[in-house]
Amino acid sequence: MADFIGDNRDHKFICKEWLNLAPIFASERFNAWSVDDLDMVLDQILKIAKEVVGPTNKDGDTIQAQFKDGKVTVPPSFHKAYWFIQENGWGSSNEYEQTEGALPVTLQSVVSELFYAANAALIPYIGLTTGAANLIQAFGTAKDKEMFLEKMYSGKWSGTMCLTEPGGGSDVGDQTTKAFPTDNPRIYKIKGTKCFITAGDHDITENIVHMVIARVDGAAAGTKGLSLFIVPKIWVNEDGSLGEWNDVTTVGIEHKMGLKGSATAVLSFGENDNCRGILLGNPPNAEGAGEGIAQMFQLMNAARLRTGTQAMAVAYAAYTYAVQYAKERIQGRPFTNPKAGRVMIIKHEDIRRMLLNAKALLEGMRALCMKTSYLLDLSRVAPTKEERVAALRRVEVNTPLIKAYCSDLAWQIVADAIQVHGGYGYSEEYPVAQCARDVKIFSIWEGTNFIQSLDLIGRKFNLDQGRMFTEWLTEIKEGIDKGAAVPELAKEVAILNDAWDKVKQIRKWYAAQWQGGNRALMPLYSTRALHCCAQLVCGQLLLDQALLAAKRAAELGPDHFDYAFYKGKVETARFYIRNIVPNVMTTYNIMMDGDTSAIDIPEEAF
Repeated sequence: MADFIGDNRDHKFICKEWLNLAPIFASERFNAWSVDDLDMVLDQILKIAKEVVGPTNKDGDTIQAQFKDGKVTVPPSFHKAYWFIQENGWGSSNEYEQTEGALPVTLQSVVSELFYAANAALIPYIGLTTGAANLIQAFGTAKDKEMFLEKMYSGKWSGTMCLTEPGGGSDVGDQTTKAFPTDNPRIYKIKGTKCFITAGDHDITENIVHMVIARVDGAAAGTKGLSLFIVPKIWVNEDGSLGEWNDVTTVGIEHKMGLKGSATAVLSFGENDNCRGILLGNPPNAEGAGEGIAQMFQLMNAARLRTGTQAMAVAYAAYTYAVQYAKERIQGRPFTNPKAGRVMIIKHEDIRRMLLNAKALLEGMRALCMKTSYLLDLSRVAPTKEERVAALRRVEVNTPLIKAYCSDLAWQIVADAIQVHGGYGYSEEYPVAQCARDVKIFSIWEGTNFIQSLDLIGRKFNLDQGRMFTEWLTEIKEGIDKGAAVPELAKEVAILNDAWDKVKQIRKWYAAQWQGGNRALMPLYSTRALHCCAQLVCGQLLLDQALLAAKRAAELGPDHFDYAFYKGKVETARFYIRNIVPNVMTTYNIMMDGDTSAIDIPEEAF
């Protein structure tokens, strides 16, 4: 597969012109940086993506992760890239509270996107380590932090999230992995099997720290009774040194459609009755309720944001390959002048449509992902409690949209990238075929996208008696209204206003179904309702960017070297709002019609 060929021009626009990062850099946590550093940081991120991460991508797809004699190995190039990223401050250390000069989440979002675009199979070894360490940082005792955090945030030890079981995927409450108390109240014996564990075993680090969901013997049934345990592959002694093997056995790794360099393991805990786990937080209370699910959801929500970014990143890589191919491939003559000479296929109208559709979707996704990362920064460092709470409330609503919308639409973008290549796109000699194999998993990871849609309609619509979603809608409306001052975008503003009203009505429709309508309609339309919300907010964010870009283009004039970028931002927003946002109105009409044929059809008819 070709090395990554993307750029960072849009990231520079977002970080330097669209988002105001000055308040972030003014905080004590991030005052090592300034707005003047942004070009240097963003250029360095792109350089590493192209020169360090990108060259490992082909190895991941060809050498792959290998399981032999009970051990997992990954390509040698993965080791080198992993250690470069971790040792040079581009990886897990950015989340460590003791790290000086850490990057804010907004810039970490750029790191994630470009590194994942360069090799989506490598970066999970870092991302899962970061997430596992964050759980210990948030919920561990002083002793837990002393034993694990420095080693994990430095990358010396890696980490995983062990949730899924062979008999209970999304049904978390049906977990069968058990934890049995010992004489030490901190330590439990763990027994059970987990599957689909990303980065579950490998030879990059000397130890792997698994965060394992299990039910303490005698605790309540369902999700209520689950607890979370720190289960290292190699036991860690009280002084922090490595001890003996902790009875964690790799049964095998999955033979996957894509991301073949990322080892997805089946792990068995306690086959020899000697697997020990350190309880994170408190033991189950008198009612048998554990703290595991609440703790795990901190990691899950971060993972959902990361998964949406991953999907966007792989789709972005496919888009860049398609653009490059379309500018080089000569085939066919203009439809409007059949007697003219053959032209590059980017001159053909339908190719331009597919490329602009991909560009518009990607820039809408990127705007949503990076704005949400910015809000996460504000939720931590904004000067007042009110500002921090308001930012976190926006993140709550955006999380299921990012995870589900980005990963659903990424598949479509990659499909069009293959189509642009024609028959060559179906060949493994061209990189878009791997993109297709790699990108599909993201709609399944971290809770399938249907689960994200249920989170939106069942929880986010109704949190704080509906006030949180109302605030989200209000902010979008204020953004749309800003466009009223620009006559050239009047049609786009009108479309967004119509879409805003329809999303408002969709939310009311859901309340009516819950209170007395046909509740079966709620999940039937939930995925489409989520897409409507995402299309609305992405359209508004692209309008916001277009207002800036239009002003800048007018200042520069068509002869300036950067004019095409700003003009492109305006046309991209126009395309998204006119061609994609109207789906909101179409979906609204379908929902109001209340078709139940998918429910009514006999199962035998399938």
